[in-house]
Amino acid sequence: MSTQHLEPIRLPANQPPQFYRGGDAIAALRGVGSETKFGPEDWVGSVTTMFGQDTTGLTRLPGGGWLRDAVRENPAAWLGAKHLAALGDSTGLLVKLLDAGQRLPVHFHPSDAFAQQHFDSHFGKTEAWIVVGTYGEDPRVYPGFKETVSKETVAEWTREQDSPSMLGALNSVGVQAGDTVYIPSGLPHAIGEGVFVVELQQPTDFSLTLEWRDFLASPEKGHLGIGFDTAIETLDTSGWDEERLKSIVKHTAADTSSTVDLLATGSDEFFRADRLQVTGAPVALDPSFAVLVVLDGAGTLRTEHGGEHPLAKGDTYVVPYDAGQAEVTGHLTVIRCRPPLPEKR
Repeated sequence: MSTQHLEPIRLPANQPPQFYRGGDAIAALRGVGSETKFGPEDWVGSVTTMFGQDTTGLTRLPGGGWLRDAVRENPAAWLGAKHLAALGDSTGLLVKLLDAGQRLPVHFHPSDAFAQQHFDSHFGKTEAWIVVGTYGEDPRVYPGFKETVSKETVAEWTREQDSPSMLGALNSVGVQAGDTVYIPSGLPHAIGEGVFVVELQQPTDFSLTLEWRDFLASPEKGHLGIGFDTAIETLDTSGWDEERLKSIVKHTAADTSSTVDLLATGSDEFFRADRLQVTGAPVALDPSFAVLVVLDGAGTLRTEHGGEHPLAKGDTYVVPYDAGQAEVTGHLTVIRCRPPLPEKR
């Protein structure tokens, strides 16, 4: 009697409405027309809803059901026993394609402990950006304050909505495809216009937005109902000089290895990401829940149970643990996103 194994699933686009412009780079990657300037995020393999929403943001599987429900109904097959023991029946991961058609506001995210206390969530929102494309004259990102500032100063900037001071206090880092930036919880940051990233996050939608005016409808949407004085308690106001920034920023474009570990040391407590550069010889993949984003080329994903799945530029797949040992063949570049190492949680 044969056992039915789960196989990878190709996912359609999932672009919940956002407050900022963008989306052309996502449309170009996927090879479709850009229907709206306000489709700047594609939530891939998402078991996460937008803040305060019941289902908006969730990935719907081709059969019509939610990925979240499928994982909950069969968590061991989707996630593996070690993951299940460490993180429960959450995938522990949210992956987005994010195309900043305008600069995003200065904001930050809560730690696990803060999210537990104020949002009744096991997960905060540590994240990382894998730059996969840029456009415009000066694409850059803004991670962390250049020098230590007081929480009182930040509170004053927030009350006055002093955008020039907020942005001016942050580091300004030019980026190109292949650069990655790890954003620990609490770190203030913004993404500049013309930066297209694959973004890994913990599976929440907790954004505490200091610079809300001209972006959000109200200050309440900036502090998520807890007040800015409380929100700022979880803000990292320490200075990040050039040497310290090296611990979160990596430059991987020149690495031509078949598998490139993309993210900063220590980030595997929250998520993992590799770039697979397949040039004929198969690249092996150990069993794991994963989200795949195909950046270019074409090839095939084969699983140990005989499954064969075509891969082409713009495809996104969710891969269950139960798919087992797999390999990618062909000529293509794939970003493989995975949850944290269970032993790190």
